[in-house]
Amino acid sequence: MIKHLSSFVDKATSKRKRKIAIAAAGNYEVLKAIKNAMSQGIVEPVFVGNKPKIESIARELDFDISSIELIEVLDPYEASLQAAQLIRDGHAEILMKGMVSSQHLLKAVLNKEHGLRKGAILSHVAFFESPYYHKLLGITDAAVNVAPTFEDKIGIINNAVEAYHLLGIETPNVAVVGSVETINPKMEATMHAATLSMMNKRHQIKGCIIDGPLAIDNAVSKESAEIKGVSSEVAGNVDLIVAPDINGANFLYKALNFIGGATAAAVIMGAKVPIVLTSRADSEQSKFLSIALAAAIS
Repeated sequence: MIKHLSSFVDKATSKRKRKIAIAAAGNYEVLKAIKNAMSQGIVEPVFVGNKPKIESIARELDFDISSIELIEVLDPYEASLQAAQLIRDGHAEILMKGMVSSQHLLKAVLNKEHGLRKGAILSHVAFFESPYYHKLLGITDAAVNVAPTFEDKIGIINNAVEAYHLLGIETPNVAVVGSVETINPKMEATMHAATLSMMNKRHQIKGCIIDGPLAIDNAVSKESAEIKGVSSEVAGNVDLIVAPDINGANFLYKALNFIGGATAAAVIMGAKVPIVLTSRADSEQSKFLSIALAAAIS
């Protein structure tokens, strides 16, 4: 069981430095997070992007980048392609989004000739440290897959479970959630959840324990599950919440961050390397912890 996001920093610092390629690196918060990660011996960066802009931000941050490799590429998408190529060539082990849209970065990752596709699907997994929960709580997918199909959800679960395994959690508890904890043929999300749970029981989805459908209250609260008559080994001890679509996951992600007092770290899984793709609204601390997470599992 992992209780604190600082565990990612501890795990990352116990390993050798990871080389991280930042696509379109001219972003103040990103460079600030990289400076912090470098100071703790977590990463060694390669900047790809607008050289004058990167150097200007570095001066503003009092960040000495004279010894850091900087590849000048002005166009953000081209910078993303170049950063992905560094990964393919073995010159970097983590990819990070800078001043480029998520769409363009992921397009570069999925490029058939120079991309980094590994599995069937890319997906976002976020880990939250909340003052109201007894361990880290994972949520997927709040950023990539808009309306995942049933097959997509299998891939999304497998990607997230891989991240848990790399963090040393052998059998994470997975709750496939919806607005209710009962199966309703008119609510596709509940049918998906029930089938995913049965596939897990029959060892078609491995490395975790899946239950669903669960509502969010009985996923995180054993007491709520008991009140509602839900018998579940996942309820109240869930590690990972699988949302029905990007709306549900994103609402929960932002509610935890902005009104729930939580702090998050997140990565994109399913590529050849972890991808740090943070929101512009995410704090510098969240960006730093996301870098540490990527380094811990790379």
